[in-house]
Amino acid sequence: MAVPKATEQRFTYADYRQWPDDERWELIDGVAHAMAPAPTIGHQTLTGQLFRQIDQALDGTPCRTLIAPVDVVLAAAGETDEQAASVVQPDVLVVCDPAKVGEDRIRGAPDWIIEVLSPATARHDHLTKRALYERAGVREYWLVHPIDRVLTLYTLRDGRYGGPEIAEMAGERSPTIFPEIVIHWQEILDKLPDHSAGRDRQPAA
Repeated sequence: MAVPKATEQRFTYADYRQWPDDERWELIDGVAHAMAPAPTIGHQTLTGQLFRQIDQALDGTPCRTLIAPVDVVLAAAGETDEQAASVVQPDVLVVCDPAKVGEDRIRGAPDWIIEVLSPATARHDHLTKRALYERAGVREYWLVHPIDRVLTLYTLRDGRYGGPEIAEMAGERSPTIFPEIVIHWQEILDKLPDHSAGRDRQPAA
């Protein structure tokens, strides 16, 4: 099947699985969203370091830590995976229900999702995906702003996220739902390229 065009057509996971492997897409309520080009080195470094710390902290538990690209199929009630109109590829995710982990996809809401923002995806991640994750029942959602070094956190309470918490990427931070996991920000920031933190490297004199 050809890559989707910007039309009013709505797609399903069955359609999505026929698109070329060299193009990355997400579906939200049947609307196809092209993902940004290959992430920057800073984005990859930040994502990889978050994965490393979380995966180590969850070692020996039933929870799985995964990193993009992996399909997360968010089917509505009564839908099969193939009928699902929403499938996303979060940067980092944690799933603690083994029944949700398939061979080539996650079926249903992860417990925790982290998206590392870029200028091209920030609005989409803050608005469209936040609403989807809330509706799907993702228990905690983090948006990491690598340039501003700011973290936006949403925690699901009574089925709603409510207002976000804004925190600096400094010191240590644990997710509300996994207090045993401690993110050490300085260890991550020390590995970022200077330009990823908004500091342009100056040429030597």
